Amino acid sequence: MPDEPVFAEPWQAQAFAMTVALHERGVFTWAEWAQALSREVKAPGAAADGGDYYDCWLRALETLLAERKLAPTADVDDLAAAWERAAHATPHGEPIRLENDPQGGHF
Repeated sequence: MPDEPVFAEPWQAQAFAMTVALHERGVFTWAEWAQALSREVKAPGAAADGGDYYDCWLRALETLLAERKLAPTADVDDLAAAWERAAHATPHGEPIRLENDPQGGHF
């Protein structure tokens, strides 16, 4: 439908934009990207209806960055956990900031 947003969540647009920017910088080719995304979309446990498309997108991007040693999986996981802790420590209605992570100082 023409009035529906292209992305359901802001993070999806950000992941899309990051992928395009990394491709433009030569981090990976479109063929490499398509292959990585296809693996995730076809992986066991992926939603048959495509409802997790951008989750697959994000996993494909993380995989490519880890393979190129630009963002090792452990670093991505640590940062994601820090954001999760920061979200839980942030009062409702306030913006989530990484410095709200009670275990802070890692990044």
